[in-house]
Amino acid sequence: MKTRSKTFISGEELPWEPCGPGVRRRIMGYDPHLMVVRVAFDKDAVGATHTHYHSQVTQIESGRYEVTIGGESWVLGPGDGYYVPADEPHGLHCLEAGVVLDIFSPLRADFLK
Repeated sequence: MKTRSKTFISGEELPWEPCGPGVRRRIMGYDPHLMVVRVAFDKDAVGATHTHYHSQVTQIESGRYEVTIGGESWVLGPGDGYYVPADEPHGLHCLEAGVVLDIFSPLRADFLK
């Protein structure tokens, strides 16, 4: 497994990787301590509730989402964001198609092939 991405990354040259029905991602950059991933959701796509040992911060670039973290739900849109502590159950339902930017610490080794 590579432990570091290239220094400069052209998002348009990166392929979208499918990661569930109506969901795809582009890994934008990483090293062992940090990973940034752009995730696109079709309307009504679901990011199933899950946990992981990584801390996560997400920035909503476009679309609208019902986000549930630790049993509490909010509807969020462009310019909004959220924080997920390690091991906290979280998921989302896409209400309007869009894109989010997920930031993880440490990197999500399971995303690398």
